[in-house]
Amino acid sequence: IIVGETAVFCLQLATKDFENQEKTILTGDCCYINPLVRRTIRFLGIYAFGLFATDIFVNAGQVVTGNLAPHFLALCKPNYTALGCKQYTQFISSVHACTGNPDLIMKARKTFPSKEAALSVYAAMYLAMYITNTVKARGTRLAKPVLCLGLMCLAFLTGINRVAEYRNHWSDVIAGFVIGISIAVFLVVCVVNNFRGRQPEHEHSHMDNLAQMPMISIPRVESPLEKVMSDFFKNN
Repeated sequence: IIVGETAVFCLQLATKDFENQEKTILTGDCCYINPLVRRTIRFLGIYAFGLFATDIFVNAGQVVTGNLAPHFLALCKPNYTALGCKQYTQFISSVHACTGNPDLIMKARKTFPSKEAALSVYAAMYLAMYITNTVKARGTRLAKPVLCLGLMCLAFLTGINRVAEYRNHWSDVIAGFVIGISIAVFLVVCVVNNFRGRQPEHEHSHMDNLAQMPMISIPRVESPLEKVMSDFFKNN
């Protein structure tokens, strides 16, 4: 995002399009903020907010569901002899059933949805939509789709890797993808309005002039029947 905003700012200065844009924004009658700094802080702030929101939703889902990871038994290292498991249908409720690392065991008890999948696809989706809506330079018809597709592929590879290493189920990864994509799309569409900047001043003045223009009055055309009736009453 920082690289993209810097490139857009430099292109505006080079093409003299910066004169038509809002140069500075007044804050508290005390200082001025450059639009480069303002846009960068705005997009990065919303990006960070989305990361925290994704993390909160994922943690809430993991606490509520408590789904076990595929490699839970490898981390648990249960002592079957000490527990006295004589029947396959016996339910083990002892807190001392596992002899492994307690921190890793607690982490393996909460895998739905996958936090890694949700955060990776959120970051990829947000950056892909940022590139698509912000970069308007010529010759980027192929570069933008390739870059966006590469970001999304990295996110999906993260989910595939979690399943391949037996750290998450497919359902965990899919649920994480849904949460990450939903939050990214909501923030981009509803909060930052597809990364649209403020309109130039001449566009505002043009719209104001159009709003203040009087409506065009269309002359009324008299029908032949009305003309005949008016002549009749005049003659009589």
